[in-house]
Amino acid sequence: MIDLHYWPTPNGHKITIFLEEAGLAYTIKPVDIGKGEQFRPEFLKISPNNRMPAIVDHAPSDGGGPLSVFESGAILLYLAEKTGQFLPSELRGRTQVLEWLFWQMGGLGPMAGQNHHFTQYAPEKIPYAIERYQRETERLYGVLDRRLADRAFIADAYSIADMAAYPWIVPHKRQGQDLDTFPNVKRWFESIRARAAVVRAYEIGNSISREPVVNEQSRAILFGQGRSPAEGR
Repeated sequence: MIDLHYWPTPNGHKITIFLEEAGLAYTIKPVDIGKGEQFRPEFLKISPNNRMPAIVDHAPSDGGGPLSVFESGAILLYLAEKTGQFLPSELRGRTQVLEWLFWQMGGLGPMAGQNHHFTQYAPEKIPYAIERYQRETERLYGVLDRRLADRAFIADAYSIADMAAYPWIVPHKRQGQDLDTFPNVKRWFESIRARAAVVRAYEIGNSISREPVVNEQSRAILFGQGRSPAEGR
């Protein structure tokens, strides 16, 4: 059994998609980031960066005690290795998937996240920042569109690279992106969105919270974090 410490954000959706695709048994432990639950001492023990998602695997393959994993990319890699699914075992296929997993973790996610922040949540609209991150998001969509020009999935088969990238394309309108401009991304996006496991994953998220993550009360918690959890409250 796996405990998933979760809130329905793009990074959270990555993990429910994998768990639903793989058919693993899991229990969701909601972490309401708008209320600061990510700073609770018990959560920081498994996710010292005070970010969700995080998991606790109560049956790791080494036969030891419960094992915790934080960071969504690390969780996807851990689960893929645990189950033998959605990550090729041969060298070239595995390398390809990991390249694009890290592309999402180091590029698409952070840049789209900054896009969200400056266009939606920043108390002051800063034109330079908005243009900077919208343009970088657009560039990354272009990278993905070219990658998908001759293939159905980001790698040779459906993989954790697709699971990592898809949730960050879901809010494309908020990011100022028109999928009609990226026809290969649009085709891929529609095919992933139609997968039964993906539908279930998003239904789970909607059952936990349909409210906006950020309001005036939560803004200080999410964006006022200092050097310690206490400073971010």
